[in-house]
Amino acid sequence: MGFLAIIFVLVMVIIMLMILAVAQIKMAGMNVTDFWTFIKANDTLDKLYTFCIKYDNLTPQQQVIFLKEAEKVFGAFDKVPDALWEEDYQKYSEILNRYKDIKLLRWETK
Repeated sequence: MGFLAIIFVLVMVIIMLMILAVAQIKMAGMNVTDFWTFIKANDTLDKLYTFCIKYDNLTPQQQVIFLKEAEKVFGAFDKVPDALWEEDYQKYSEILNRYKDIKLLRWETK
């Protein structure tokens, strides 16, 4: 009987923590889906940053993939407050500069 009580209390604590997390996200002016998209985009930002540093010349196919992934990241970062990602600003800026360079290069070749 005591084991069931402990499990019940733990489940209730987990539910309360989830409710608190959702409430804080809502108070920050975001949707939960936007926040989750931001979490995934932050991981993609790290990968793009590593890719951006490692490779200087990209094939046209790699450029298209980079542009699409960067646009997803930019869209996700636009939906959350700047305070959440100010520590990643340098990475974001580097990817944005590379994005602009590739767009300009592709525009000039067309």
